[in-house]
Amino acid sequence: MNHTQTVRRTALIVEDDADQRWLTAMLLDEHGFETVECESAEAALATMLLRGPEICMVFADLRLSGVMDGIDLARELKVRWPHLVVVLTSGNPGPRLVHMPPGAEFMPKPWEPAQLLGIAERAVNLPVRARG
Repeated sequence: MNHTQTVRRTALIVEDDADQRWLTAMLLDEHGFETVECESAEAALATMLLRGPEICMVFADLRLSGVMDGIDLARELKVRWPHLVVVLTSGNPGPRLVHMPPGAEFMPKPWEPAQLLGIAERAVNLPVRARG
């Protein structure tokens, strides 16, 4: 008996720059991912509470407008969903980078599309139960 499970290919993009958010979403969309876009860490957490099981990866800017930045978001995500793939990006991370939680990854800007796609494919291949 074959128990085929639908592969979840949804990425949550958290970026307060609308153009960057759109470009990242287009890249992932073109490679078969569904994308959910948020402009703040607070909106991303609300999205995760509603759609967490669907999300295979969170790709967030380190510097976000709002009360929480990307580091705060990554910390909260890793506490609630420890096996979720969380990637932070920034062209100028500054001293906050040393506060990244264990298990979160950092990809400096400008990043190559192949880098992001490689991480996204790895996230898809994690067992669903390992995503949190």
